[in-house]
Amino acid sequence: MFSNPKDEQIKDLLQKVKNIAVVGLSPKQERPSNGVANYLKSQGYNIIPVNPGHSEILGEKSFPDLKSIPVEVDIVDVFRKPDTVMPIVEEALEINPKAIWFQEGVINEEAAQKAQDGGLMVVMDRCMLKEYKKLIES
Repeated sequence: MFSNPKDEQIKDLLQKVKNIAVVGLSPKQERPSNGVANYLKSQGYNIIPVNPGHSEILGEKSFPDLKSIPVEVDIVDVFRKPDTVMPIVEEALEINPKAIWFQEGVINEEAAQKAQDGGLMVVMDRCMLKEYKKLIES
């Protein structure tokens, strides 16, 4: 059974990383992915949109997939349906970020286990914005 890292580990991760690839980032302001990414960008993170349907989101160049990103990725933040995340995990394992983060409602035990087995820190069913506010701003 999967369990998330302890708050101290998540806080440490959020304090040490810079580049966050956001898979499924929407250009629509009303979408949670857009709000979370925009907030993280305002906190100084380098947001890297991963959305093959757009060339730019939030003023940043968008990439069709993780392997196309030309810089080191620290966290892969996933805003996709749970049944679509296994290929994202497989691609993440190829680029070797520090962590893969499945946003609230994105629960896939098999994908989480595969990522952990591959050496990634896994955060599942948690909102990065909420965790940042709770652990960093408090």
